[in-house]
Amino acid sequence: MTVVPCEIPDFLDLVSQLPGVSRSDRDKWLRFDVDSRAFGYLWPATRTVGLKQTIVEQLSLVAERPDVFEVQFTSGGFGWVVVHLEGVERDELAELSFEAWRLTAPEALLEERADELPS
Repeated sequence: MTVVPCEIPDFLDLVSQLPGVSRSDRDKWLRFDVDSRAFGYLWPATRTVGLKQTIVEQLSLVAERPDVFEVQFTSGGFGWVVVHLEGVERDELAELSFEAWRLTAPEALLEERADELPS
């Protein structure tokens, strides 16, 4: 199976479709927040993103495809995962980004968005 790799603009487009997202540009990375809490990071130089997941999902992703996913760290019961963009397709990145956002967003935004993935 051939993967159509994601690019940085794919990730930026996907997170921009989610309500309440703010972006902070740093020297070597970008941080994405919802309600002033981080749910994602982008490192342009390495074409990787860091996304908040459950610990179970973090471990599952890394075990299934260690060439695409890496354990970043765990914090507060969540497992952050590094995603190599060249190893995922846009629909999978949309699901991962949405889940990271959903684990972080306040209830009002969750109700507003429901289960509608970015496209």
